[in-house]
Amino acid sequence: MNPTDQNHAWFGERGERPWGHYLVLYEEEGCKVKKFLVHPGKRLSLQRHRHRAEHWHVVRGEALVTLDGEEIRLRAGQSLDIPQGAVHRIENVGREDVIVIEVQTGTYLGEDDIERLEDDFGRA
Repeated sequence: MNPTDQNHAWFGERGERPWGHYLVLYEEEGCKVKKFLVHPGKRLSLQRHRHRAEHWHVVRGEALVTLDGEEIRLRAGQSLDIPQGAVHRIENVGREDVIVIEVQTGTYLGEDDIERLEDDFGRA
């Protein structure tokens, strides 16, 4: 799916990141739904959130998730809950982009509720 393709509706804020991008699909108080895309060989920072929990559903690709020190492989159609305060990361270990639908729930859902513990791009 190409974000410049006029046949697709893009709903909200888009954030470019060194690992790919995210798009906010829906947001209301206490809930935010995002789609994020991770390029092959890239991974998000090892992080945790003080104010939110997340649910990840893999739509496409193959990912390796680190959750509180445990490594979990996820493929398209599989899901995982990330509890509030859990240390986590997702890495694309396949050959195609990983696409995830993320549902955030909590008292604060801002992008600044990220405590980066380790980062491949110098943001920790």
